[in-house]
Amino acid sequence: MTAGNGVVFTVVAASFLFAALLAIVPLPEWLQWGRPEWVALTLLYWSIALPHRVGIFTALVLGVLVDALEGAVLGQNAFSLAVVALCALLVYQRLRVFSLWQQCGVVFVLIGLHQLIGQWVQNLEGAAARSLWFLLPALSSALLWPVVLQVLRSVRRYYRIT
Repeated sequence: MTAGNGVVFTVVAASFLFAALLAIVPLPEWLQWGRPEWVALTLLYWSIALPHRVGIFTALVLGVLVDALEGAVLGQNAFSLAVVALCALLVYQRLRVFSLWQQCGVVFVLIGLHQLIGQWVQNLEGAAARSLWFLLPALSSALLWPVVLQVLRSVRRYYRIT
C-alpha cells in the first residue's frame, strides 16, 4: 500500500524544511566555505526518486525561500535550483542505475553548476569570489551524497512513498 498525496507532500515538505534549517545553522568561520548545499541535495534526491511530483516548480519555490533565508538576490537560488532540477529530471533514469561513486560525481557536477550560477549572479552585482574556493560546497555535497541518499531513501521507504 502506498502513501496518500497528503503524506507525500508532508514528508517531502518536512525534508525540505529540515534541509533549509541545516543550511542556516551557524558554523565556525573556517567551516563556512565548505557548507554542503543541503537544499540542493534534498532537491536532487526527490527529483530522482519522485520525478512526477518534485520538479522545476518545486525548485523555483525552494529557491525563492532560500533567497529569503540567505539574503541573496531574489531569484538567484531559484534560477540555479531550477537548472539543477531540470538537469536531474533529464538524466534521472540513468542516475538511478549509476553506482554510488558515479552518482557522487554527477552530484558534484550538478552542485558545481549551482555554485557557478550563484557566482555568476554575484559577479554581476560585484560581490563574487576571487578564487575557486566557492566550489568547495560542491565537493562536500558530493561526499555527503551517500548519507543523504540513505537517510532520505529510508524515510521514503518508511512512509511507503512512491
